[in-house]
Amino acid sequence: MLSLPILKETAFMPVKKRILILCTGNSARSQMAEGLLRHDAGDCFEVFSAGTRPSSVRPEAIAAMGELGIDISGQRSKSVDEFSGQKFDYVLTVCDNAKESCPLFPGETVAIHRNFEDPAALEGSEEQRLTVFRRVRDEIREYLRSFPPLR
Repeated sequence: MLSLPILKETAFMPVKKRILILCTGNSARSQMAEGLLRHDAGDCFEVFSAGTRPSSVRPEAIAAMGELGIDISGQRSKSVDEFSGQKFDYVLTVCDNAKESCPLFPGETVAIHRNFEDPAALEGSEEQRLTVFRRVRDEIREYLRSFPPLR
């Protein structure tokens, strides 16, 4: 009887590209982008987000994403320092401040920048703030759909 070696499933699975999404507070834009990219292209990317000055995930971001059926309530705000020394295929900055203070990552990391309005900076009623979070969420999703590495 012929004995065949057992192959691991991972032997034939493509390697996911690693992407780190950065903004200042890691509270809204980068959190929503992380949730969107995991949901829409999680088969292609291993997605992380961080901030140059992390705070906490905004409830409006959680609510706006929940409206799309994407739960980011388990995500936490992280410092970019947590990823120091790690290799990423892409680092996407989603605000000008993060672009200016983005650390260098080892290897052949492709740095990409696209500034989005900071919905967390808006003051107003809960509904006014949520309206801006929805708009920025939709702008981020549209951008990620045409994100060059996804095509």
